[in-house]
Amino acid sequence: MDLRGHDAGPQRSAFRPPYADGRAIIGALKRGVDWLIPPTALDTFGSVQSSGLTPAAFGAMTFLDAPVCDGCGAPFVNDQGLGARCSTCVAAPRAFDRARAACVYDHASRELILRFKHGDRPELGSLFARWMMRAGEELLAGADAVAPTPLHPRRLFVRRYNQAAEIARPLARLAQVRYAPDVLKRVRPTPSQGGRSAVERRRNLVGAIQVDPARQAQVEGRRIVVIDDVFTTGATAEACAKALLRAGARAVDLLTVARVRDDASLTI
Repeated sequence: MDLRGHDAGPQRSAFRPPYADGRAIIGALKRGVDWLIPPTALDTFGSVQSSGLTPAAFGAMTFLDAPVCDGCGAPFVNDQGLGARCSTCVAAPRAFDRARAACVYDHASRELILRFKHGDRPELGSLFARWMMRAGEELLAGADAVAPTPLHPRRLFVRRYNQAAEIARPLARLAQVRYAPDVLKRVRPTPSQGGRSAVERRRNLVGAIQVDPARQAQVEGRRIVVIDDVFTTGATAEACAKALLRAGARAVDLLTVARVRDDASLTI
C-alpha cells in the first residue's frame, strides 16, 4: 500500500466479477478527470499525480513500525518479542487493551493534524484512514466495530465536524468493519485538553463520556476500536474505554493518527 494516498491495487485473477466492467469505466472516467483537472496535494496547493501528499511532505513523516509496545504502542529500540509491553504498561495497565498509531506526533505530522482539526480540511481524514489501516491491521482484523471519540454538541457546532468521525468512517469502509458513530457521547462540555498535565486531563474527563443507552446492544460482548487523532496521555482513550467496558464491551483498542513521544515538547 502506498501511504501517500493510493493503493497498489489487488492482484488480478482469471475470474471477472459482474461489476468489473463498471469499475473499469469508473476508473477510466477518473483518470480522464485527473488529466483535465490534476489532483491537488493535501499539504500544498500544487498538483500531484494522485491524491495525497507531495514527496517532500511524505518524506518528512515519521511512521511507526514494529517493534512497539503491545499495550500503548510506544516504539521499542529493539525487538522485545511478541506481546511485549513497556514498563509503564506493566506497572499501570490501562482500560484499553492495545493502542497503535500511524506516525509520531512531530513538526511534520502536527502541521497536517492541526490543519485537519482546526483548518476546515476534513478531506485529510481519508488519507489518515489509509495510514491507520496499515498501522492498525492487527487491531482491525479482530474488531467488531470502530467508534470515534465524541465531541460535545457545542464544540461540534463550532468546529462543524468531528475529526475522529471523519477518520473512522473511511477507515471502517476500508477495513470492512461496522462503523458505530453514535455509541459514545459527551454528556457535558469539557475545557480543551491542550497544555494540561496527565492528571488534569483525567480529571477533566471524569463522567464526561458515556455510552448512549440506546446503542448499548451495539457494544455488549464486542471488541471496539476507538478512533482519535492524537495519543497524548491516553486520558480520552481511557475515558472512552471505561465507558465501553461498563456498557459490556468485551475489549477496547485504540487507533490514532499520531502518537506523542514521551519526551515531546509539542502541544496539540
